Amino acid sequence: MSLPSVTQLFISFPTLLRANGFAVAPDQTIGFIEAINLLGPNGIEDIRRAAVALLAIPRDRRGDFDALFDAHFLGATLPDAVQGDEVEAEAHEGTGETQEIPEDPTDEPGDDATAGERLSHRALVDRPEIALAALRRDGPSRLPRRRSRRYQAVRNGQVLDMRRALRNAARQDGEVLSLPTRARQSRQRRIVLLIDVSGSMKDQTEGALRIAHSLFRAAERLEVFTLGTRLTRVTPALRHANASRALERASALVADIDGGTRIGESLTAFLAVPRFAGFARGATVVVLSDGLERGSPASLVMAAERLNRLAWRLDWLSPLTPDGTPHTQAMQALLPHLTHLGDGTSTEAIVDHLLTMATAA
Repeated sequence: MSLPSVTQLFISFPTLLRANGFAVAPDQTIGFIEAINLLGPNGIEDIRRAAVALLAIPRDRRGDFDALFDAHFLGATLPDAVQGDEVEAEAHEGTGETQEIPEDPTDEPGDDATAGERLSHRALVDRPEIALAALRRDGPSRLPRRRSRRYQAVRNGQVLDMRRALRNAARQDGEVLSLPTRARQSRQRRIVLLIDVSGSMKDQTEGALRIAHSLFRAAERLEVFTLGTRLTRVTPALRHANASRALERASALVADIDGGTRIGESLTAFLAVPRFAGFARGATVVVLSDGLERGSPASLVMAAERLNRLAWRLDWLSPLTPDGTPHTQAMQALLPHLTHLGDGTSTEAIVDHLLTMATAA
C-alpha cells in the first residue's frame, strides 16, 4: 500500500537528516509523525519546533538542521556547507569586513598580524553553574512563602499575647509593665517539581535534574517527580549532597528516561495517589516539559485542571515557548488552567522564574 504524499514527506525528512550526519532513530521518526498527527500544527514553524524536539537536534548543529529543513519543506537551496564540502576559514576584522585566509605554506608567522588592539571581555565561568549558585544562595529568602498557623513573639504585632502577658505579670507581683504582642510565622511553600524525561527532552533532562538538586539546598520542602511513560518519585535520590552521586542515583530509579511521552497519564497517576496529590495541595507546582504529548491531549487538560485547583500556582516552563506563546493546540487548550506558561530553554531562565515566582503571584 502506498503512503499519502504528505506522510512520505515527513518520513523522508529524517532520512535526509541521517544522510547528513544526524543521529535519528526509527522510534524518533515515528514519534515525530505521531506528534504532527496528534497536535495539529498551525504552520511550518510548529513542524520545525516538533522536529527539533522529537528528533533531538543538537544545539551546535541547529544551523545545519534549519538549512536542511528549509530545503526539504520550503524548497530552499541547500548550502554547500551542509552538503559536506569543505569551507575555507574566514577572518573577521573589527571593521566587519571578511577576508579569506590564503593557504600558503611559505608565509612567515606573524607577517600579516594585525597591529590594532581589540579589547573585550568574556566570562570563563559556566553560566548554568552561576545560575545554580544564585539559586542556592538566594532561594531561602526569595522562594514563595505563606503564613503558618503558628505564632511568634514580635515587638509591634497586631495580636495581644495574653499568655506571655500573664506570665510576665506573675513574675512582677501582678504589675503589667508592657503588653507583649505576637504575629503568625511564615514558612516556605512546598515546591513540587515535575520533570519531563522523554526523548524529546533529552537535551534538557540533565540540566533539569541539576536544578532540582540545587533547589534542595534552598527549599524547605521539595518533591521531585519525573514524567515519561510512567511517574517516578526521585526525591530521596536527589537529596544526596554530591550532585554527581545524586544524578547517578536518580538515573538508576528512572526506567523510562529518553523514552516515550505520556504526560497526561503520568499527571493522572500523580493525582490518583492520595499521598502525592497531598504534596500539591497549596504548593507551587512547576512542570518542566515541552508539552509534546503522545497520549490524549484531553487527559492532559483534565489532569492540569485538577492540579491547578489543588495547587497555589501551576507553572509550565517549556523549551519551545521562550516568549510564553502556546506552540501546539494541546498547549493552547492547557493555557487557561496554568498560572504561567514561560521560558524553559535554559538553566538561567528556569532559575530566574523560580526566584521571581513570589513577586509574580
